[in-house]
Amino acid sequence: MNQNFVFGDDVPLGLGMALAKNPEALEYFNNMTGDQRKAIIAGTHSIKSKEEMRQYVNTLTTYTGLN
Repeated sequence: MNQNFVFGDDVPLGLGMALAKNPEALEYFNNMTGDQRKAIIAGTHSIKSKEEMRQYVNTLTTYTGLN
């Protein structure tokens, strides 16, 4: 069983690792609602590299889908 104990089963490992390297984005992600987190996670499905994931996570604090 592969579990990500920091974020739970729903957060992909690559996203969790990138969040761990960006404290501001991590705090922002942790303060999101479940639906907002799902939208962020859905956005990771087309990411193909660590660098793309890092860039994606770096943009989280400018995420405008917070309704």
